[in-house]
Amino acid sequence: MSQAAQITVGSKVRVTRVRDRIPQNLVDLLKKDSSGTVKEFRTVDGKGIGVVVVLSDGSTNWFFEDEIAAA
Repeated sequence: MSQAAQITVGSKVRVTRVRDRIPQNLVDLLKKDSSGTVKEFRTVDGKGIGVVVVLSDGSTNWFFEDEIAAA
């Protein structure tokens, strides 16, 4: 079972890594506080699962399932 299967909408998570390049302001936010709440799931490129996370500043960003962990 994948880790995302254990995480549900409303779960508290933390971002553990990021595979792609992201804006500097998001890098700074994640260094300050990498935790957030799962808002929803979405299919990415037809074969993976993306997790939409509301971060501490209220912004929403999506991450691959292997980039987050339960908080």
